[in-house]
Amino acid sequence: MSQKRDYYEVLGVGKDATADQIKKAYRRLALKYHPDKNPNSPEAVEAFKEASEAYEVLSDADKRARYDRFGHEGVRGSFSGGGFDWSDFHHFDDFGDIFGSLFGSLFGMGGSPFGGRTQRRGKARGRDLLHEVTITLEQAALGHEEEFSLTHREACDSCHGSGSRDGKPRTCPQCRGTGQMTVRSGIMIVSTTCDQCRGTGEIIENPCSSCSGSGLLPKRTKIKVKIPPGIQSGQRIQMRGQGDGAPRGGPRGDLYVQVNVAEHETFAREGEHIVLDLPVTISQAALGATLEIPTLEGKTEFKLPPGTQTHEVFKIKGKGMPILQSTHRGDMFVRVRVVTPKRLTERQRELLRELAEGDAETLAPESASLYEKGKDFLRNIFGG
Repeated sequence: MSQKRDYYEVLGVGKDATADQIKKAYRRLALKYHPDKNPNSPEAVEAFKEASEAYEVLSDADKRARYDRFGHEGVRGSFSGGGFDWSDFHHFDDFGDIFGSLFGSLFGMGGSPFGGRTQRRGKARGRDLLHEVTITLEQAALGHEEEFSLTHREACDSCHGSGSRDGKPRTCPQCRGTGQMTVRSGIMIVSTTCDQCRGTGEIIENPCSSCSGSGLLPKRTKIKVKIPPGIQSGQRIQMRGQGDGAPRGGPRGDLYVQVNVAEHETFAREGEHIVLDLPVTISQAALGATLEIPTLEGKTEFKLPPGTQTHEVFKIKGKGMPILQSTHRGDMFVRVRVVTPKRLTERQRELLRELAEGDAETLAPESASLYEKGKDFLRNIFGG
């Protein structure tokens, strides 16, 4: 296709769609356009691949965030050759129940999803793992390297991951090493996991005593992850090959690190922007003032103009959060809150009375009634 369609349009969902809605939409399209149901149809092949590419991006929180911000250009680097290929699809196992059982496809075997015949299984892949870390807003702004300990499974040293005491697993005689039993019914191929080898394609006759035949043992490892500046709370970083090991020399799984950004006691975050609530006195708001205020990178000078009203907002350009995978930054918004003192000295009372007497001259004629009500209110509070 000469120009890529919007991924949300491809799946037929809105931009606020939940992960479950996205998955259901892809499942529906995959069933509709799967080549086994549309033989000799290049259009169906293209539609099937297009839907799979859209699902690969929108089902991943990090890729989806980059796509929402930068469009197709934001996720182009996520694909191995600069463009989507089946080697970039990481959800074969998620839909093996549909594609494997209905069509006998090779989704979980690492091959092309367009095959119509069951082939010998490849080596099983290790499990993907998820680990959550929590960082501060400052660390999210500046970038951060987080170190943590993780327990994952590694190949057993005793049997070198084979699961067999003698290191010689036997090919399953029932499925002949495919890991699946298939029955053809007309144009349909019903495929089920072999109950004798449980899908591995091999039989362990002499299980390793160290790992009880699993080929894997738990191991505690220290992991370091580099968190880029501008990351949003809830986004995930994929660390390829850092997940569980696989038995019998299969490829390792991936590790997904979910980054949670803790709430800040001073700033509120709105995407790439930050908001500071700044309390000021009545005199500072009326007369103006030069104040020292905090930012994510330290303190800076802020000039409050005379006559500032409460809830008035001022923008300080470029003092917000970095934009992920960009040289640009968001802005900082200072929201002013005029604080009325609860305790006053007698001198302060006198000054406020004088101010109240002169307020009528500064108010618009249509506000005279409001002024009179305010004047009565002040008299009730301060006396006189």
